[in-house]
Amino acid sequence: MSILVVGSVALDTVETPFGRVEEALGGSAVYFSLAARLYAPVRLVAVVGEDFPAEHVALLHQHGVDVAGLERAAGPTFRWSGRYDFDLNSAETLDTQLNVFASFHPKMPPAYGDSEFLFMANIDPDLQREVLQQVPDTKLRALDTMNFWITSKPEQLASAMSLVDIVLMNEAEARQFAGTHSLLRAARRILELGPRALIVKKGEYGAVLFSEYGYFVAPAYPLEDVRDPTGAGDSFAGGFLGFLARAGEITPRTLKQAIIHGSV
Repeated sequence: MSILVVGSVALDTVETPFGRVEEALGGSAVYFSLAARLYAPVRLVAVVGEDFPAEHVALLHQHGVDVAGLERAAGPTFRWSGRYDFDLNSAETLDTQLNVFASFHPKMPPAYGDSEFLFMANIDPDLQREVLQQVPDTKLRALDTMNFWITSKPEQLASAMSLVDIVLMNEAEARQFAGTHSLLRAARRILELGPRALIVKKGEYGAVLFSEYGYFVAPAYPLEDVRDPTGAGDSFAGGFLGFLARAGEITPRTLKQAIIHGSV
């Protein structure tokens, strides 16, 4: 089954205690696509600027990602710059230049209309609802979000959540959105909006699945040498949705299996 992903494609400058990269290929849609493509066909919808390197598009194509929905607009590409200390669980944003991404409105190529699975990365919830209107017949819909949208557009985000099957967010975001310190209470409030499942990402400590069937805790795959965690949450989502697409069914068992695959 095919997966449609709508998100950002960016050029990232990242500094960690172990090194620095400048204008590297990044963005939520990129990390998701490269992980999900290990399991199922992936169709990407995003926007880049005139300065986006052709070799990055070639890399996505080389890995089997359908880039017919990658729009090239007049202006510079979205850029993000961040820094990590030895605690790699959170990044300090140094600079964000939205550029062409600021006026992005996703347009689905006609061939993408039969996509069975949909993942909307942490873009504006108004854009997420635009996407949902364009592909009404998807078998499974999932979205991710971030603290910026929780703070600036909570009502629009709640509306988008009510229209999807699965919501993904990290632990702090779940607590912030629900307005409670209790993760269990936060999960209950989010599920009451309508999604069938909530995945809470806990970084190096794994992830937790909440649904009507209860909850399931999965550890992260242990890695001794981690140098740059940028895109880890999007890669997790790619493995998670990718496995579900390959499994072809959504059951308590496949949801649990998908979390394990996402963690690896």
